[in-house]
Amino acid sequence: MAEIKRILVANRGEIALRAIRTIKEMGKEAIAVYSTADKDAAYLKLADASVCIGGAPSSESYLSIPAIISAAEISGCDAIFPGYGFLSENQHFVEICTHHGIKFIGPTPEIMVMMSDKSKAKDVMIAAGVPVVPGSDGAIEDIADAAKRAKEVGYPVILKAAQGGGGRGMRVVEDESYLENAFLAAESEAIAAFGDGTIYMEKFIKNPRHIEVQIIADAHGNVLHIGERDCSMQRRHQKLIEESPAMVLTQEVRERIHASAVQATKYIKYEGAGTFEFLLDANLDFYFMEMNTRLQVEHTVSEEVSGLDLIEMMIRVAEGERLPSQESVVLKGHSIECRITAEDPIKFLPCPGKITKWIAPGGRGIRIDTHVYAGYIVSPVYDSMIGKLIVYGKDRSDAIAKMHRALSEFDVAGIKTTIAFHKNMMQNPDFINNDFDTKYLERYM
Repeated sequence: MAEIKRILVANRGEIALRAIRTIKEMGKEAIAVYSTADKDAAYLKLADASVCIGGAPSSESYLSIPAIISAAEISGCDAIFPGYGFLSENQHFVEICTHHGIKFIGPTPEIMVMMSDKSKAKDVMIAAGVPVVPGSDGAIEDIADAAKRAKEVGYPVILKAAQGGGGRGMRVVEDESYLENAFLAAESEAIAAFGDGTIYMEKFIKNPRHIEVQIIADAHGNVLHIGERDCSMQRRHQKLIEESPAMVLTQEVRERIHASAVQATKYIKYEGAGTFEFLLDANLDFYFMEMNTRLQVEHTVSEEVSGLDLIEMMIRVAEGERLPSQESVVLKGHSIECRITAEDPIKFLPCPGKITKWIAPGGRGIRIDTHVYAGYIVSPVYDSMIGKLIVYGKDRSDAIAKMHRALSEFDVAGIKTTIAFHKNMMQNPDFINNDFDTKYLERYM
């Protein structure tokens, strides 16, 4: 494959800035795109060029395939970096990039199709020898079929949209009396959110931990894992705090979960960066949940404990380079990420508006990925995340102490943010003692 020289960053906000920095450090040109709502974004000045792609609604700009492709062509880009969200897992977008001779920095559309349907992905993982949660073999046909399969799996069960994400199209059913209403609700929500009402069923694992493994693979069959992350601190299936490594794992379980992710990656002949997400039960048995065929928000903590730049690795893989050996990846220390959002810290309601003061923390082991500044206007049109505060310490206790100190320095005015929530969590005895699960906040907030 030829060297990539000019990359269009098909995203916005902190991930766009994050990508622009790496691209320029690699000696390549970075082209930014923006909607009319983002015309004053500071990172646009850091790119080698920028192109307006449409109006404020995502459908008119960041989700518009014709607009993105046109921007890439008029700016002479030979590759597109998608980031996360928007078109990052859209197989049609990848196909169109290829048709136009533009390299998509990510996996093939065939792999995206395979892993985007969670029911089909589960079948693939079974064939790959990866543990999966017991459940229906494929999609559920109707309520009668759901009742039959629930008896086979055993209550409680969880109904999930095959094309789902972010907790939408998902219902937990404790017993048969709730099944019909739950099935109809999940199906209706799935159609509204994804245009596809296909539902499948799994055994519901109570109070699990959410553990994921970061992988990257090249075109030559080489696969690396970059350790694991614990993303169990969630609210309504949205991750709030992520850390690496996952201290709940024993070394034996850690090695097995890494091996399962690498084995699955090789089985599907994956290329690029991706993440395998697992549920971990009280017995430390893990089960495949889904694969994200893109970079994730929390990739930062994996970078901190490995010293690697995952976006740089993605670009090098896209250029056809071979990955180094697994032995070259040395994981040490502990990293925590807090997602800072423009939301009320108690009710988590969005709080768009103008930031009148923005004093970010600093010091050794402190990293902040953000695109905002004093005077920045947080739009109600896009996701409420305005930054990620990441710390690195010699161990988990050190990282927690650093995070609390950094959050104490963080001073934002003009809008409400979740800084206060995170600061309280860093002093929460259960968090400090690593005694929580994915349902913790639902029980105590």
